[in-house]
Amino acid sequence: MSPTIVNLQPRPEDAPRLIGMVVSRYNDWITSRLSEGAVEEFERRAGDADRLEIATVPGTYEIPVAAAAFAERTDIEAIVCLGCVIRGETDHDRYINDAVSHALTRLATESGIPVTFGILTTNNAEQAEARAGGAMGNKGAEAMAAAFDIAATMQRILSPDP
Repeated sequence: MSPTIVNLQPRPEDAPRLIGMVVSRYNDWITSRLSEGAVEEFERRAGDADRLEIATVPGTYEIPVAAAAFAERTDIEAIVCLGCVIRGETDHDRYINDAVSHALTRLATESGIPVTFGILTTNNAEQAEARAGGAMGNKGAEAMAAAFDIAATMQRILSPDP
């Protein structure tokens, strides 16, 4: 007996009704570009941004608590997290990156709400700029695109065609 193959590719009609986005204000010269890219991607996929709610937080470390608040809501179908941590002279960046990545992974798996990771963890400002609309693209736009795709995939998994 062979397994049943079910097409779980996302469909346009499975697009999320409402997305929450959390943006760190720390390193705003980078995170504002990530946010702009994410909003542009949202508008490209969904039209106007009336189905996007944006919360800002002081720094990347505060992103998980705001993301968790979005996950408590029944109308949010995906959460996009945007921040920028640039390595400095100490190991501070590693502690933040580790704590935030683990917290967001735990939030996604425990809540069942897709959470995308648009948080830059770079060695220097040049790398951050390259990933915020420069030579490496815009990771904010990529995180928003991933949110649409994973939310649609989750919808297909949870409500498969008969």
